[in-house]
Amino acid sequence: MDDSHLFVTPEQLDAEFLNVVDLILSVFKSLQLKNFKARLSFRDPNNLEKYIGSDEAWEKAQGAIRRAVETLGMNYFEGIGEAAFYGPKLDFIFQDVLDREWQLGTVQVDYNLPERFELEYVAEDGIRKRPVMIHRAPFGSLERLIGILIEEYAGDFPLWLAPIQVRLLPVSSEFLPFAREAVAKMKMLNIRAEVDESNERLGKLIRNAEKDKIPVMGVVGAKEVEANSLNIRTRASGELGAISVGDVIERLQGAIASYGNF
Repeated sequence: MDDSHLFVTPEQLDAEFLNVVDLILSVFKSLQLKNFKARLSFRDPNNLEKYIGSDEAWEKAQGAIRRAVETLGMNYFEGIGEAAFYGPKLDFIFQDVLDREWQLGTVQVDYNLPERFELEYVAEDGIRKRPVMIHRAPFGSLERLIGILIEEYAGDFPLWLAPIQVRLLPVSSEFLPFAREAVAKMKMLNIRAEVDESNERLGKLIRNAEKDKIPVMGVVGAKEVEANSLNIRTRASGELGAISVGDVIERLQGAIASYGNF
């Protein structure tokens, strides 16, 4: 879990909480995950023995979370009894293909653990005061996130996220050296590329790449070797024709950096 903790003054709490929510929403936007619900995970007033801390601390923490979602205009629902034992949370809930609900990102307001650990800071007036802790995890459980992503994309990942971004398809073994050299250049720039060395017919190579949902395919034959190019075919745009190896690499870098298509 990508868990971290922010220690803030009470006056900083609202602004920092909003910053964390903005970070979480930016993560979901980059991953193109849109179908989620925001849950205000509050304590159960009928089962208070489960929780630590004073009523005042809980009211402050729950109020901060409610102000944040109302400031952002988010659609939300309350999950009574879903709070952690030390404080309330804003959880982001996703559904899988079986309509089961899973929590991914979360941000929590905690007045109680700083009290238990006797944490202090020196305020501007010279007085020692107690900070507030914000727990935040934009992804949540990484294994759970990966599972949701696989379902969301049905394995057809966008270029920047695909495990293999480019596959080169030599039409015969004599063109393997050229393909290997091109892939080596891509790998040096952190582009996830490979060569299909199975020596199948071109139609089979293309079908296999499509079945594996490779975003970008580059056919390598005599014409391509002579022109130092690749015949590009993409899942997003179809046939793009011959493009020089240098231009292919440049366009790949730009598309990956911008979370776009080739």
